[in-house]
Amino acid sequence: MTGTRTAPDLERATLDKAASENFPVAPFFLPRAWRDDLMAVYGFARLVDDIGDGDLAPGGADARALGVSATDAGDRLVLLDAFETDLRRVFDGTPRHPLLRRLQPTVRRRALTPEPFLGLIAANRQDQLVTRYETYDDLLAYCELSANPVGRLVLAVTGTATPERIRLSDAICTALQIVEHLQDVAEDFGRDRIYLPAEDMKRFHVRETDLAAKITGASARALVAYEAQRARDLLNEGAPLVGSVHGRLKLLLAGFVAGGRAAIDAIAAAEFDVLPGPPQPGKVQLLREVGVTLRGEG
Repeated sequence: MTGTRTAPDLERATLDKAASENFPVAPFFLPRAWRDDLMAVYGFARLVDDIGDGDLAPGGADARALGVSATDAGDRLVLLDAFETDLRRVFDGTPRHPLLRRLQPTVRRRALTPEPFLGLIAANRQDQLVTRYETYDDLLAYCELSANPVGRLVLAVTGTATPERIRLSDAICTALQIVEHLQDVAEDFGRDRIYLPAEDMKRFHVRETDLAAKITGASARALVAYEAQRARDLLNEGAPLVGSVHGRLKLLLAGFVAGGRAAIDAIAAAEFDVLPGPPQPGKVQLLREVGVTLRGEG
């Protein structure tokens, strides 16, 4: 029964979503310690997104784990506030939620700071209050909260963070966020969210009602192509990060860059018709892009 879900059930319900991500979260070839810590970070990031999107498992177990009453369990801002309070316990006490208890040893072992975690919470809080972005710079500021902390956490967990690597990582993560937005235009619109900059929509003569269509019109396709090129440029800007590291981490980061490039290629192969559903790259295309990225040819 949903009302009797245990702590392992709560963890499993969230961590099982790793299999459906655009790229491997903690692939088998990484050292076990890295995999464990990356999955702990993923559990945090996935849960905060589920809170922000209203995608928590039914039954209210997550709310109860955070000390939120049944009356407030449907209020995403209340849940995010409670989640932030519990996150702070990771650093100075004993957290309540099992995924945050799982995160605590990683935080201590890797000397992680609260800032990237707080950024992800702030992004989801912003999603409850801001549903349109006027300019591309506004969208980049959102990605600074919603995407870039993930890359910074990967570098911190693997002990490879430097100012230059963080800069390159930020470019990659922002690109991946933009690509995800392009894949999910219809889904986001269904949530009353639009991540296509309003100034660009005006430039390409795309109205909000155009995003409710079953097939992407010519103007909207031109807009998607324009934003996809911006994402590709960002991936190319960040790609030198792959060559700055060695061994298994090099392969992991190449997978991130390749995943973004392959997704853009899939969008282009669909002729930028994203409204029927997210275009997804095939495994062969992804592996080819990994090879290109590792050779530094992209």
